[in-house]
Amino acid sequence: MVDQLIRATAIEGGIRCVGVITTQLTQQARERHKLSYVATAALGRTMTASLLLASNMKQPQSRVNIRVRGNGPLGGMLVDGGLDGTVRGYVSNPSLELPPKPNGKIDVSRAVGSNGFLYVIRDIGYGYPYSSTVELVSGEIGDDVTHYLATSEQTPSALLLGEYVEPQGVTAAGGMLLQVMPKAARDENLVATLESRVSNLSGFTSLLQAGQTLPEIFDRLLGDMGLNILPEVQMLRFHCRCSSDRMLGALKMLGEAELEDMIEKDNGAEATCHFCGEVYHASSDDLANLIRDLQAQG
Repeated sequence: MVDQLIRATAIEGGIRCVGVITTQLTQQARERHKLSYVATAALGRTMTASLLLASNMKQPQSRVNIRVRGNGPLGGMLVDGGLDGTVRGYVSNPSLELPPKPNGKIDVSRAVGSNGFLYVIRDIGYGYPYSSTVELVSGEIGDDVTHYLATSEQTPSALLLGEYVEPQGVTAAGGMLLQVMPKAARDENLVATLESRVSNLSGFTSLLQAGQTLPEIFDRLLGDMGLNILPEVQMLRFHCRCSSDRMLGALKMLGEAELEDMIEKDNGAEATCHFCGEVYHASSDDLANLIRDLQAQG
């Protein structure tokens, strides 16, 4: 099943639902960064969350950055997801591996740590980005982003994130964001019913792995509430905006002396993008051209 995003509403717009499948992009992140099982799960959940949060923004260039800094051995984690369906990200300690929990699940909470902070930056492409910081509540990512939604956006929300990582790779990954709009939120019975249904859902990714589609999962939750699945299906992908030109631009900022030192000692330069792991090489001629540009600029 291809990576995709589908939107739906219910109760005449009183409920907003967004579902995503992120299996392939999570696998690509795993391959690019050589991620362990637990690092794959943590980064995959965070990338999924960023796409879900970005899906409710309006401007085409809008993006959501999520930074996680917990006290666990995984270290920091940074993800950048856009309304255009692209996402990228990295973790500080990609090779970390931990034993699974007693129930056999990947121990993301221990890897991330339950003490620390979650930073969310919403950028519409102009003006000052909106930023918010909340404390981590579990390190499971899903709980932490749900806490952010309740604290910063004050919208009743349910967030489901998950993945299956097996020896052959990521076999299922995705998530769903269910939000109750202000008018419908006044109906306490409705909110309680939704909470009960979400809590009784037998694992989002297990449904994906069993072949359930996003519309079918939506129907399980909202089929009797005037479910309206919007026709547009958006494709999602792991994509980084890095390039050779951007790498050269970054090197240029080092100045003439540093560039001359690179030519003399290393006969060139090498740079690796943190977000995607792409390695770029600059020859001594490339560096010499940068020096000439700097000299021409005075």
